[in-house]
Amino acid sequence: MLNVFDVAHTLVNHIKANYPEDIAIIAYYGSYAQGTATKRSDLDFFFIPATSNGYRAGIQFIIDGISFDFWPIGWERAERMASFKEPLTTIIADCKLLYIRSDEDRERFMKLRNISATLQQPENKQKLVDLSEAELHDVYASLYKMSRAGDGDNISFYRSEAQKVLTKVLQSLALLNQSYFTKGFGKNKEEILRLPLKPAGLESYMNTIMHGVTAGGILQACEQLTADTLELVLAQMEKHTGSPSYRDRMKGHYEEAKGVLDKIITACEMKDFDTAFYYAVHVQNEIAGFLFFAETGQWPCHLMAYSAYQQFYIKAGLPELIPLLNSHDLSQLEAGIHHLSSCLESHLRSKGVEINRFQDIEQFEAFLRNKAESS
Repeated sequence: MLNVFDVAHTLVNHIKANYPEDIAIIAYYGSYAQGTATKRSDLDFFFIPATSNGYRAGIQFIIDGISFDFWPIGWERAERMASFKEPLTTIIADCKLLYIRSDEDRERFMKLRNISATLQQPENKQKLVDLSEAELHDVYASLYKMSRAGDGDNISFYRSEAQKVLTKVLQSLALLNQSYFTKGFGKNKEEILRLPLKPAGLESYMNTIMHGVTAGGILQACEQLTADTLELVLAQMEKHTGSPSYRDRMKGHYEEAKGVLDKIITACEMKDFDTAFYYAVHVQNEIAGFLFFAETGQWPCHLMAYSAYQQFYIKAGLPELIPLLNSHDLSQLEAGIHHLSSCLESHLRSKGVEINRFQDIEQFEAFLRNKAESS
């Protein structure tokens, strides 16, 4: 029976003889690193090139019926994996080293491992929650394609898209739990079901997605799994925020927003509906997002319902601009912009937000002098 580590040592000797300065690290991961290998298991190993020439050492081959892939991971990609920005964190965090070119390479690699360990500390929860939310973005493309396909489409299509949804959602859940999967999909069900934060119906959704025979049933399971996961993510985003500091969070916002408001007024005066439309929608969403941030300490995520952050705009008593858009008459929008500018400034001042408004250059110069003297 083939000893896979004999293969590994053969490759290491090859690297030492032919790429002594080009390969920084050789390591293995997977079943042999975890002690779960079977007689058909290959040795999952990789290397980190130190030079561009080092990439040439990559090779795929078969010995005695067992396939091997000796593949390169650049330092930059290894850092992304260690930082949970790619779903293969275990490759860096749990691998076993076979070869190290120098003490400097060892130190650099161990720093990567330290990144993974540090991100799993409680104080870094918010960072992984943000990554969890971002992981869900691609899910909606698959949900859209399935919803548009119709029941008559080939079941293989639905299973293919559902597999993408499930993979992304499970990765999102791992991140939400400040964790990563040490086993590949299909072998990690126990890890999945042990996650503390997960939808109540997770196992049922997974069974329907993998074993379902109707397009409608698979799509419904995917949609509900995604919705339940998003609900968990949003709850964690709300939970892990700093103490509110409205004044600091809104500092400089009015001054910046006024530039956009003036642009809309000019567009209205010139009867330029296209520009007015674009910036009116943009500025209302932008102000609503800032007000949401000022109140909650977090930015509205891309997957959040429109009403969830627009309510802060309405609560502040600001006029809605979008209903005022009329390609035949921009006077209402122009009046609305003037009203918004006045209301927003008054609202922010009532919250203690300082606004840098000066009558002339002399007043501005005096402000700068006072600022320099007090710093």
